[in-house]
Amino acid sequence: MSDEVQEPRGTGGERAPSRAEQATDSEPTPSRSRAEQVAALRPRYQADLASGLDRFFEARRADCPWCGSARLKTRLRTTDLLQHKPGRFVLDRCQDCRHTFQNPRLSAEGLEFYYRDFYDGLGEKQLGNTFGGRTAMYRQRAESLLPFAAAPKNWLDVGTGHGHFCESARTVHPGTTFDGLDFTDGAELAERAGRVERGYRGSFPDLAPELAGHYDVVSMFHYLEHSTEPARELAAAHRVIRPGGHLLIEVPDPDSRYARLLGRWWLPWLQPQHLHLVPVENLRRRLTDLGFTVVAEQHAEPHDPVDLLAATWLAIDAAAPREDLPWLPKPPNRRQRTLRTAMAIAGVPFLILATLLDRFVVKRLSHRLGLSNAYRLLARRD
Repeated sequence: MSDEVQEPRGTGGERAPSRAEQATDSEPTPSRSRAEQVAALRPRYQADLASGLDRFFEARRADCPWCGSARLKTRLRTTDLLQHKPGRFVLDRCQDCRHTFQNPRLSAEGLEFYYRDFYDGLGEKQLGNTFGGRTAMYRQRAESLLPFAAAPKNWLDVGTGHGHFCESARTVHPGTTFDGLDFTDGAELAERAGRVERGYRGSFPDLAPELAGHYDVVSMFHYLEHSTEPARELAAAHRVIRPGGHLLIEVPDPDSRYARLLGRWWLPWLQPQHLHLVPVENLRRRLTDLGFTVVAEQHAEPHDPVDLLAATWLAIDAAAPREDLPWLPKPPNRRQRTLRTAMAIAGVPFLILATLLDRFVVKRLSHRLGLSNAYRLLARRD
Protein backbone atom coordinates (compact mmCIF):
# COMPACT_ATOMS: atom_id res chain seq x y z
CA MET A 1 0.00 0.00 0.00
CA SER A 2 2.76 2.43 0.90
CA ASP A 3 6.49 2.56 1.05
CA GLU A 4 5.98 2.97 4.79
CA VAL A 5 5.25 -0.72 4.76
CA GLN A 6 8.79 -1.63 3.99
CA GLU A 7 10.82 -4.65 3.12
CA PRO A 8 12.04 -6.60 6.18
CA ARG A 9 14.07 -4.33 8.43
CA GLY A 10 16.58 -5.15 11.13
CA THR A 11 15.71 -4.23 14.68
CA GLY A 12 19.17 -3.23 15.89
CA GLY A 13 19.36 -5.70 18.75
CA GLU A 14 16.71 -8.37 18.66
CA ARG A 15 15.23 -10.08 15.66
CA ALA A 16 12.54 -12.43 14.49
CA PRO A 17 13.73 -15.85 13.27
CA SER A 18 14.00 -16.30 9.53
CA ARG A 19 11.77 -18.60 7.56
CA ALA A 20 14.41 -21.32 7.66
CA GLU A 21 14.64 -21.08 11.45
CA GLN A 22 10.86 -21.12 11.86
CA ALA A 23 10.20 -23.97 9.41
CA THR A 24 7.91 -26.71 10.69
CA ASP A 25 5.55 -29.21 9.12
CA SER A 26 2.76 -26.66 9.59
CA GLU A 27 4.66 -23.83 7.88
CA PRO A 28 3.03 -22.45 4.69
CA THR A 29 4.46 -23.50 1.36
CA PRO A 30 3.97 -21.88 -2.05
CA SER A 31 1.94 -24.86 -3.26
CA ARG A 32 -0.71 -24.42 -0.58
CA SER A 33 -3.75 -22.18 -0.92
CA ARG A 34 -4.09 -19.29 1.51
CA ALA A 35 -6.87 -21.12 3.38
CA GLU A 36 -4.58 -24.14 3.82
CA GLN A 37 -1.74 -21.91 4.99
CA VAL A 38 -3.96 -20.22 7.57
CA ALA A 39 -5.27 -23.55 8.85
CA ALA A 40 -1.73 -24.91 9.16
CA LEU A 41 -0.54 -21.86 11.10
CA ARG A 42 -3.53 -21.55 13.45
CA PRO A 43 -2.38 -24.12 16.10
CA ARG A 44 0.95 -22.36 16.63
CA TYR A 45 -0.66 -18.93 16.96
CA GLN A 46 -3.30 -20.21 19.35
CA ALA A 47 -0.58 -21.78 21.49
CA ASP A 48 1.31 -18.48 21.52
CA LEU A 49 -1.77 -16.52 22.55
CA ALA A 50 -2.78 -19.01 25.24
CA SER A 51 0.18 -17.77 27.31
CA GLY A 52 -1.05 -14.17 27.21
CA LEU A 53 0.46 -11.02 25.75
CA ASP A 54 2.52 -9.72 28.69
CA ARG A 55 5.72 -11.46 27.59
CA PHE A 56 5.57 -9.60 24.27
CA PHE A 57 6.40 -6.30 25.99
CA GLU A 58 9.31 -4.94 28.01
CA ALA A 59 8.79 -2.90 31.15
CA ARG A 60 7.46 0.59 30.54
CA ARG A 61 10.27 3.13 30.70
CA ALA A 62 10.04 6.43 32.56
CA ASP A 63 12.47 8.45 30.46
CA CYS A 64 13.07 9.37 26.84
CA PRO A 65 15.44 6.97 25.04
CA TRP A 66 16.74 9.86 22.91
CA CYS A 67 17.54 12.58 25.47
CA GLY A 68 16.86 11.02 28.89
CA SER A 69 14.13 13.47 29.90
CA ALA A 70 11.44 12.22 32.27
CA ARG A 71 8.84 14.60 30.81
CA LEU A 72 6.78 12.15 28.78
CA LYS A 73 3.26 12.42 27.44
CA THR A 74 1.17 9.79 25.68
CA ARG A 75 0.73 10.71 22.03
CA LEU A 76 -1.19 7.73 20.63
CA ARG A 77 -2.95 4.56 21.69
CA THR A 78 -3.82 2.11 18.96
CA THR A 79 -4.05 -1.49 17.83
CA ASP A 80 -2.46 -3.48 15.01
CA LEU A 81 -4.41 -2.04 12.08
CA LEU A 82 -2.62 -4.01 9.36
CA GLN A 83 -2.39 -7.60 10.56
CA HIS A 84 -5.02 -7.25 13.30
CA LYS A 85 -3.00 -9.30 15.73
CA PRO A 86 -4.21 -8.83 19.33
CA GLY A 87 -2.65 -6.24 21.58
CA ARG A 88 -2.72 -2.52 22.33
CA PHE A 89 0.23 -0.22 21.69
CA VAL A 90 1.21 3.15 23.12
CA LEU A 91 3.42 5.84 21.63
CA ASP A 92 4.83 8.38 24.10
CA ARG A 93 6.33 11.73 23.18
CA CYS A 94 9.13 13.51 25.01
CA GLN A 95 8.03 17.02 25.90
CA ASP A 96 11.63 18.25 25.77
CA CYS A 97 13.12 16.83 22.55
CA ARG A 98 9.77 15.70 20.95
CA HIS A 99 11.07 12.20 20.23
CA THR A 100 8.17 9.75 19.83
CA PHE A 101 8.67 6.12 20.84
CA GLN A 102 6.77 2.92 21.61
CA ASN A 103 6.31 2.55 25.37
CA PRO A 104 6.27 -0.17 26.53
CA ARG A 105 8.44 -1.49 23.72
CA LEU A 106 8.12 -4.92 22.17
CA SER A 107 10.35 -7.59 23.69
CA ALA A 108 12.35 -10.07 21.61
CA GLU A 109 9.36 -12.45 21.77
CA GLY A 110 7.06 -9.61 20.77
CA LEU A 111 9.19 -8.67 17.78
CA GLU A 112 9.12 -12.27 16.59
CA PHE A 113 5.36 -12.61 17.09
CA TYR A 114 4.31 -9.36 15.41
CA TYR A 115 6.77 -9.58 12.51
CA ARG A 116 5.85 -13.19 11.75
CA ASP A 117 3.86 -13.56 8.50
CA PHE A 118 4.12 -9.84 7.74
CA TYR A 119 7.07 -9.85 5.33
CA ASP A 120 7.28 -13.59 4.83
CA GLY A 121 4.81 -16.46 5.02
CA LEU A 122 1.28 -15.16 4.50
CA GLY A 123 2.45 -11.64 3.67
CA GLU A 124 5.36 -12.47 1.39
CA LYS A 125 3.60 -12.53 -1.98
CA GLN A 126 1.59 -9.33 -1.53
CA LEU A 127 4.45 -7.26 -0.13
CA GLY A 128 6.92 -8.75 -2.60
CA ASN A 129 4.76 -7.49 -5.45
CA THR A 130 4.56 -4.07 -3.78
CA PHE A 131 8.32 -3.77 -3.33
CA GLY A 132 9.06 -4.93 -6.84
CA GLY A 133 6.76 -2.27 -8.28
CA ARG A 134 8.34 0.77 -6.61
CA THR A 135 11.06 1.26 -9.23
CA ALA A 136 10.42 4.98 -9.77
CA MET A 137 10.64 5.69 -6.05
CA TYR A 138 13.88 3.71 -5.72
CA ARG A 139 15.44 5.58 -8.65
CA GLN A 140 14.44 8.93 -7.17
CA ARG A 141 16.15 7.99 -3.91
CA ALA A 142 19.32 7.03 -5.75
CA GLU A 143 19.23 10.24 -7.80
CA SER A 144 19.18 12.36 -4.63
CA LEU A 145 22.90 11.58 -4.20
CA LEU A 146 23.96 12.72 -7.69
CA PRO A 147 24.61 16.43 -6.89
CA PHE A 148 26.99 15.42 -4.09
CA ALA A 149 28.62 12.17 -5.21
CA ALA A 150 28.11 11.26 -8.85
CA ALA A 151 30.20 8.08 -8.89
CA PRO A 152 30.47 6.29 -5.53
CA LYS A 153 32.53 3.11 -5.63
CA ASN A 154 30.84 1.04 -2.93
CA TRP A 155 27.32 1.41 -1.50
CA LEU A 156 25.80 -0.49 1.44
CA ASP A 157 22.02 -0.53 1.79
CA VAL A 158 21.14 -1.30 5.41
CA GLY A 159 17.76 -2.96 5.88
CA THR A 160 17.84 -3.98 2.24
CA GLY A 161 15.11 -6.61 2.41
CA HIS A 162 15.24 -8.46 -0.91
CA GLY A 163 17.44 -5.82 -2.52
CA HIS A 164 14.92 -4.15 -4.83
CA PHE A 165 16.31 -0.67 -4.14
CA CYS A 166 19.82 -1.78 -5.08
CA GLU A 167 18.58 -3.31 -8.32
CA SER A 168 16.97 0.00 -9.35
CA ALA A 169 19.77 2.21 -8.01
CA ARG A 170 22.27 0.40 -10.24
CA THR A 171 20.62 2.00 -13.27
CA VAL A 172 21.36 5.44 -11.77
CA HIS A 173 24.87 4.56 -10.60
CA PRO A 174 26.04 1.90 -13.10
CA GLY A 175 29.65 1.97 -11.89
CA THR A 176 28.77 1.39 -8.23
CA THR A 177 28.98 -1.92 -6.38
CA PHE A 178 25.87 -2.39 -4.22
CA ASP A 179 25.88 -4.56 -1.12
CA GLY A 180 22.92 -5.20 1.19
CA LEU A 181 22.54 -5.92 4.89
CA ASP A 182 19.52 -7.22 6.73
CA PHE A 183 18.62 -9.27 9.80
CA THR A 184 16.54 -11.65 7.72
CA ASP A 185 17.52 -14.10 5.00
CA GLY A 186 16.36 -11.48 2.48
CA ALA A 187 19.92 -10.16 2.03
CA GLU A 188 21.15 -13.64 1.13
CA LEU A 189 18.24 -14.11 -1.27
CA ALA A 190 19.07 -10.72 -2.85
CA GLU A 191 22.65 -11.86 -3.40
CA ARG A 192 21.52 -15.09 -5.04
CA ALA A 193 19.12 -13.11 -7.25
CA GLY A 194 21.94 -10.80 -8.33
CA ARG A 195 20.36 -7.66 -6.87
CA VAL A 196 23.35 -7.10 -4.58
CA GLU A 197 26.99 -8.09 -4.92
CA ARG A 198 27.21 -9.19 -1.30
CA GLY A 199 24.39 -9.83 1.14
CA TYR A 200 25.26 -9.52 4.83
CA ARG A 201 22.92 -11.07 7.36
CA GLY A 202 22.88 -9.86 10.95
CA SER A 203 22.99 -6.77 13.16
CA PHE A 204 24.52 -3.68 11.55
CA PRO A 205 26.23 -2.52 14.78
CA ASP A 206 27.66 -6.01 15.28
CA LEU A 207 28.92 -6.27 11.70
CA ALA A 208 30.29 -2.71 11.54
CA PRO A 209 33.80 -3.52 12.86
CA GLU A 210 34.55 -5.86 9.95
CA LEU A 211 33.17 -3.31 7.47
CA ALA A 212 34.95 -0.28 8.93
CA GLY A 213 35.91 2.35 6.34
CA HIS A 214 34.76 0.19 3.45
CA TYR A 215 31.90 2.21 1.91
CA ASP A 216 31.46 5.50 0.12
CA VAL A 217 27.71 5.46 0.79
CA VAL A 218 25.46 3.86 3.40
CA SER A 219 21.69 4.14 2.96
CA MET A 220 18.91 3.52 5.48
CA PHE A 221 15.47 3.82 3.89
CA HIS A 222 12.68 3.48 6.44
CA TYR A 223 14.96 1.39 8.57
CA LEU A 224 15.83 3.51 11.59
CA GLU A 225 12.27 3.60 12.93
CA HIS A 226 12.33 -0.21 13.22
CA SER A 227 15.55 -0.27 15.24
CA THR A 228 15.57 -0.94 18.97
CA GLU A 229 18.62 1.34 19.32
CA PRO A 230 18.83 4.03 16.62
CA ALA A 231 21.92 5.63 18.18
CA ARG A 232 23.92 2.43 17.70
CA GLU A 233 22.85 2.25 14.05
CA LEU A 234 24.06 5.79 13.38
CA ALA A 235 27.37 5.14 15.14
CA ALA A 236 27.80 1.99 13.05
CA ALA A 237 27.22 4.01 9.88
CA HIS A 238 29.92 6.50 10.89
CA ARG A 239 32.33 3.64 11.41
CA VAL A 240 31.59 1.99 8.05
CA ILE A 241 31.68 5.10 5.84
CA ARG A 242 35.01 6.41 4.56
CA PRO A 243 35.90 10.05 5.35
CA GLY A 244 34.16 12.16 2.72
CA GLY A 245 31.54 9.47 2.14
CA HIS A 246 27.79 9.92 2.64
CA LEU A 247 24.96 8.61 4.79
CA LEU A 248 21.49 8.73 3.20
CA ILE A 249 18.56 8.35 5.61
CA GLU A 250 14.81 8.41 4.99
CA VAL A 251 12.28 8.04 7.82
CA PRO A 252 8.64 8.89 8.60
CA ASP A 253 8.14 12.47 9.76
CA PRO A 254 6.36 12.55 13.15
CA ASP A 255 5.87 16.30 12.70
CA SER A 256 3.65 15.79 9.65
CA ARG A 257 0.28 17.48 10.14
CA TYR A 258 -1.28 14.28 8.85
CA ALA A 259 -0.05 12.56 12.02
CA ARG A 260 -2.39 14.83 14.01
CA LEU A 261 -5.24 15.07 11.49
CA LEU A 262 -5.54 11.34 10.81
CA GLY A 263 -4.70 10.10 14.30
CA ARG A 264 -4.39 6.34 14.58
CA TRP A 265 -5.31 5.98 10.89
CA TRP A 266 -2.04 7.59 9.76
CA LEU A 267 -0.17 4.70 8.13
CA PRO A 268 3.41 5.69 9.15
CA TRP A 269 2.60 5.07 12.81
CA LEU A 270 2.70 1.39 11.71
CA GLN A 271 2.20 -0.14 15.11
CA PRO A 272 3.63 -2.27 16.52
CA GLN A 273 6.63 -2.33 14.15
CA HIS A 274 7.77 1.30 14.34
CA LEU A 275 9.61 1.72 17.63
CA HIS A 276 11.07 5.23 17.20
CA LEU A 277 9.90 8.28 15.23
CA VAL A 278 12.56 10.96 15.19
CA PRO A 279 11.94 14.67 14.49
CA VAL A 280 14.28 16.01 11.83
CA GLU A 281 16.01 18.44 14.22
CA ASN A 282 16.93 15.58 16.54
CA LEU A 283 18.43 13.51 13.74
CA ARG A 284 20.38 16.46 12.34
CA ARG A 285 21.83 17.21 15.76
CA ARG A 286 22.79 13.59 16.44
CA LEU A 287 24.50 13.28 13.06
CA THR A 288 26.47 16.47 13.73
CA ASP A 289 27.55 15.17 17.13
CA LEU A 290 28.80 11.96 15.51
CA GLY A 291 30.97 13.82 13.01
CA PHE A 292 28.70 14.23 9.99
CA THR A 293 27.76 17.39 8.12
CA VAL A 294 24.19 17.42 6.81
CA VAL A 295 24.39 18.63 3.20
CA ALA A 296 20.77 18.14 2.09
CA GLU A 297 17.33 17.91 3.67
CA GLN A 298 14.26 16.94 1.65
CA HIS A 299 10.58 16.75 2.57
CA ALA A 300 8.58 17.05 -0.66
CA GLU A 301 10.61 14.45 -2.58
CA PRO A 302 10.25 11.52 -0.14
CA HIS A 303 6.54 12.17 0.46
CA ASP A 304 4.54 9.11 -0.62
CA PRO A 305 1.04 10.27 -1.66
CA VAL A 306 -1.05 7.58 0.00
CA ASP A 307 -2.10 9.06 3.37
CA LEU A 308 -5.81 9.53 2.66
CA LEU A 309 -6.07 6.28 0.69
CA ALA A 310 -4.38 4.31 3.46
CA ALA A 311 -6.45 5.94 6.21
CA THR A 312 -9.67 5.22 4.32
CA TRP A 313 -8.75 1.59 3.74
CA LEU A 314 -7.61 1.08 7.35
CA ALA A 315 -10.92 2.46 8.62
CA ILE A 316 -12.97 0.26 6.27
CA ASP A 317 -10.86 -2.76 7.12
CA ALA A 318 -11.20 -2.14 10.85
CA ALA A 319 -14.98 -1.81 10.62
CA ALA A 320 -15.49 -4.93 8.50
CA PRO A 321 -15.53 -8.46 9.92
CA ARG A 322 -12.10 -10.08 9.84
CA GLU A 323 -10.86 -12.19 6.98
CA ASP A 324 -9.56 -15.61 7.95
CA LEU A 325 -6.33 -15.14 9.91
CA PRO A 326 -4.43 -17.77 11.91
CA TRP A 327 -4.40 -15.68 15.10
CA LEU A 328 -8.23 -15.78 15.18
CA PRO A 329 -9.72 -18.64 17.20
CA LYS A 330 -11.72 -19.87 14.19
CA PRO A 331 -12.43 -18.88 10.58
CA PRO A 332 -15.21 -16.33 9.91
CA ASN A 333 -18.57 -17.80 8.99
CA ARG A 334 -20.38 -17.33 5.69
CA ARG A 335 -22.37 -14.31 6.90
CA GLN A 336 -19.22 -12.56 8.11
CA ARG A 337 -17.43 -13.20 4.81
CA THR A 338 -20.38 -11.82 2.85
CA LEU A 339 -20.59 -8.72 5.03
CA ARG A 340 -16.86 -8.06 4.65
CA THR A 341 -17.14 -8.27 0.85
CA ALA A 342 -20.12 -5.92 0.86
CA MET A 343 -18.32 -3.34 2.99
CA ALA A 344 -15.26 -3.50 0.75
CA ILE A 345 -17.39 -2.88 -2.35
CA ALA A 346 -19.25 -0.03 -0.65
CA GLY A 347 -15.93 1.59 0.21
CA VAL A 348 -14.66 1.71 -3.38
CA PRO A 349 -15.96 5.26 -4.15
CA PHE A 350 -14.28 6.58 -1.00
CA LEU A 351 -11.02 4.86 -1.90
CA ILE A 352 -11.10 6.37 -5.40
CA LEU A 353 -11.76 9.85 -4.02
CA ALA A 354 -8.95 9.48 -1.48
CA THR A 355 -6.55 8.37 -4.22
CA LEU A 356 -7.40 11.37 -6.39
CA LEU A 357 -6.90 13.78 -3.50
CA ASP A 358 -3.60 12.15 -2.53
CA ARG A 359 -2.10 12.20 -6.01
CA PHE A 360 -3.51 15.30 -7.67
CA VAL A 361 -4.23 17.74 -4.85
CA VAL A 362 -2.10 17.07 -1.78
CA LYS A 363 1.06 15.78 -3.47
CA ARG A 364 1.97 19.13 -5.06
CA LEU A 365 1.33 21.03 -1.83
CA SER A 366 2.46 18.47 0.73
CA HIS A 367 5.58 20.26 1.95
CA ARG A 368 4.03 23.73 1.80
CA LEU A 369 1.09 22.52 3.91
CA GLY A 370 3.29 20.56 6.32
CA LEU A 371 1.73 17.27 5.24
CA SER A 372 4.84 15.43 3.98
CA ASN A 373 4.84 12.01 5.58
CA ALA A 374 8.62 11.47 5.41
CA TYR A 375 11.91 13.34 5.28
CA ARG A 376 15.31 12.53 3.87
CA LEU A 377 18.72 13.64 5.12
CA LEU A 378 22.02 13.33 3.27
CA ALA A 379 25.07 13.73 5.51
CA ARG A 380 28.78 13.73 4.66
CA ARG A 381 31.22 12.02 7.01
CA ASP A 382 33.85 14.57 8.01
